[in-house]
Amino acid sequence: MPIFEINLPKSLTKALGLPQRSPRRSQLRVLKKLLRRARYTEFGQKFGFEQILQSKHVGKSFQQNVPAYNYNKIYAEWWHKTLEGQVDITWPGKIKFFALSSGTSEAASKYIPITNDLLKGNKVIMIKQLISLFNYKDVPLASISKGWLTLGGSTDLQKGPGYYAGDLSGITAKKAPFWFQPFYKPGKKIAKEKDWNKKLKEIVEKAPNWDIGFIVGVPAWIQMCIEMVIERYKLNNIHEIWPNLAFFVHGGVSFEPYKHGFEKLLGKPISYVETYLASEGFLAWQDKQNGEGMRLSFNQHIFFEFVPFDENNFDADGEMIDNPEALMIHEVEEGKDYAILISTVAGAWRYLIGDTVRFVNKANAEIIITGRTKHFLSLVGEHLSVDNMNKAIQLVSEEMNISIPEYCVSGEPAGTFFAHHWYIACDQAVDEKILEQKIDEKLIMLNDDYAVERNSALKSVRVSILKESMFMSFLQSKGKIGGQHKFPRVIKGDLLKDWKVFISNN
Repeated sequence: MPIFEINLPKSLTKALGLPQRSPRRSQLRVLKKLLRRARYTEFGQKFGFEQILQSKHVGKSFQQNVPAYNYNKIYAEWWHKTLEGQVDITWPGKIKFFALSSGTSEAASKYIPITNDLLKGNKVIMIKQLISLFNYKDVPLASISKGWLTLGGSTDLQKGPGYYAGDLSGITAKKAPFWFQPFYKPGKKIAKEKDWNKKLKEIVEKAPNWDIGFIVGVPAWIQMCIEMVIERYKLNNIHEIWPNLAFFVHGGVSFEPYKHGFEKLLGKPISYVETYLASEGFLAWQDKQNGEGMRLSFNQHIFFEFVPFDENNFDADGEMIDNPEALMIHEVEEGKDYAILISTVAGAWRYLIGDTVRFVNKANAEIIITGRTKHFLSLVGEHLSVDNMNKAIQLVSEEMNISIPEYCVSGEPAGTFFAHHWYIACDQAVDEKILEQKIDEKLIMLNDDYAVERNSALKSVRVSILKESMFMSFLQSKGKIGGQHKFPRVIKGDLLKDWKVFISNN
């Protein structure tokens, strides 16, 4: 039974007198399809998917009978079997591809199952997003037919015993349809290159031969690539070599801290298109120009649940409790932060993806990403989110006219009290004390809890300014260079110790 559907435009649906699907009805429909497809798997048999389907309230029955999982738990109990080649474990058939997640906060890579069903669902969302670009105003739509420079992982995947593993971007590019190949840059040969530095150099050498209309990738690496092209060919801006560049499709991290520095590389305005494409699936997409949020992919291949991100459901380290309160899409409230649980066509079930989101338009299921469950600071109750940090960096960058392409924050003792230590990437001459003062001022303005604690136990804010190359080199030392790898915004534990040693040695 196919799990995908073609959705008619709202205007046509209304004209034909057909009922418009609400997010709630769509999500229940997706859940039932997922349960039907997986009911004869080992997972579906253990947790009674057939009985859940026969219950009066399928959504609530699913939540009551199936436990919530993080990666370590679902891998230990289920996914390790799929990696060993066993069939019909959490999804019908044999899993032949695994995405290696970036995992900046953990030492080891995670193996995320990838199925053809998942890739097909992702493709449907990609096409929807592409179609939505035709509604953009004052944008040269001819740029859509130009080259698409995608800076992703290598398509030369690791071969395991009966499976292939690599970045999702590499798997997706490897399985891209034939008709997309003429548009796809940097092309099969360069895309296969595993050495990230060599790949960038080859892209820079080929840059004059391409007519690029789209660039796709994580902001930090795209910015680095563009800077290299500008430097190599002595340009004033990237539009001197790619005049038709009109779109930047980005995701993975907030673009706010990068935007001011990025726009210095342009000769004219371009449109920014945000996506929420994780290793586990295409979760949300920006469907209108200058939209505040992204629309959840609620009617395709993912069932969503939302766990209030508070002390009732998460401990001080950001670990989710065993039986968290989980809400369905119609039960959420705007303006509150939630961690996401997803169930997908790749055999993820009530799986904690690790991001936190906030609904900005519940009726249209539009969200913004506010951070990570483990990437926040609350040493003394300041409840400082990555969203607060990103906004502060953006405001300071614009006010001081500087580029801050990377940063991270750690919590430290300050005598008998506490402090925040900011590590800022900036290649311009900046006074650390002034930057320290301005970041503090913006956070006081943005976060009431932070403002209260700055007069109490949070005694100081410290800033260390480093070269951008320091951040990139540290990722490289961890084997996390290029593609989808991002620098963690909040750094703690063993990673913080390694970071301090790395700075000291360099």
